[in-house]
Amino acid sequence: MNLRQRLRQLWQPVYPSTTPMKMIVGLGNPGLRYARNRHNVGFQIVDELAVKHQLSFDKRKHKAQLADGWIGEQKVMLVKPETYMNDSGSAVQPLVAYYRIDLADLMVVYDDLDLPLGRIRLRPGGGAGGHRGVRSIIERLGNDAFPRLRVGIDRPPGRMDPAAYVLQNFGEDEEAVMVQARERAVRALEVWLQAGIDAAMNEFN
Repeated sequence: MNLRQRLRQLWQPVYPSTTPMKMIVGLGNPGLRYARNRHNVGFQIVDELAVKHQLSFDKRKHKAQLADGWIGEQKVMLVKPETYMNDSGSAVQPLVAYYRIDLADLMVVYDDLDLPLGRIRLRPGGGAGGHRGVRSIIERLGNDAFPRLRVGIDRPPGRMDPAAYVLQNFGEDEEAVMVQARERAVRALEVWLQAGIDAAMNEFN
């Protein structure tokens, strides 16, 4: 990060402006007890993105933790809703409205039971696919035309309840896979920020 970018980060106010901004929302449940859960992959990835680019979740607004600044030449807002997963839309919709975010500039990052462990997939829009956090956002926005980054956590073994499975931490072997998956997801988000959804899909899907 050069001096110009660092000064922008330090002095950029958190209010609507004429500078185009992209928003990345990581989905998860708030609190330390959930931090390393499979269901909190979205939080984990935006945390890693924030650390890599020296952004801090030091602001709160509309039921969410916010980290704002610059990644390269792109102004960005990282968001972690402080609602529980199933009510994510009640945090995301007011932020999208307040900061006047075009839906094409809203990226939602979340776990997906239907993808193999560690696999990532980007899409420009579409339904919730059974994910209640995404469903909440779609319902509150009244629109599903926003990009999303899905991160595979695989299906639970045997007849285990998926609701219990997603609230478990990754096992040791799984975590080794997820370290690389989170790094890949961060790179995919960086490409999306700089070059758009098609470029990111072409490189990472």
